[in-house]
Amino acid sequence: MKVTKEEAARHRAALIEAAGRLFRERGFEGVSLAEISKAAGLTHGAFYGHFTSKEDLAAQACGQVLDNVAANWRRVCEAEGPRALGTIASAYLSSRHRDNPGEGCPFATLGQDIARQEAPVRGAVTRGLRGILAILGPLFPGKTEAARKQKALAAYASLVGAMVLARSVEDPHLSEEILRSVAASLPLSPE
Repeated sequence: MKVTKEEAARHRAALIEAAGRLFRERGFEGVSLAEISKAAGLTHGAFYGHFTSKEDLAAQACGQVLDNVAANWRRVCEAEGPRALGTIASAYLSSRHRDNPGEGCPFATLGQDIARQEAPVRGAVTRGLRGILAILGPLFPGKTEAARKQKALAAYASLVGAMVLARSVEDPHLSEEILRSVAASLPLSPE
């Protein structure tokens, strides 16, 4: 039975969504194409009609996840203006984000895995990071765009590092302390 263009687009989107979640939960090597296809509600064979390889799917999934983060943060910025950084940081440094890696930031779950990937995945991640920095940069004070970008990079690196540490420790109190400490260190209100 032939699949319509609309069905094919839904299948592709379902595969990308399932891969994005599963990769963040278990890493690139921790999940098979069959598991991704099953999570998307499709057969393993459906994968090959949409992607040339697992790496191709990983690049698409990482790009989509980061595009979704950027779109969400853009909406927060539009709604909250100068208070947006506090809202973004609070959500990022939350126990909900810490406890649900499949729904969160790919840098905090896949950082080392991303560093080991080939150009397509790293390229998608690089584009995604640039998009995030373009959103965060204007939230920081500075006389030049470069100065604001530098502050945004430092803040985002602090967020990612805090989440990695908070997920790594077995002591729930220390985990919460990490999240609170980094939140307290960020300039969350406009100067």
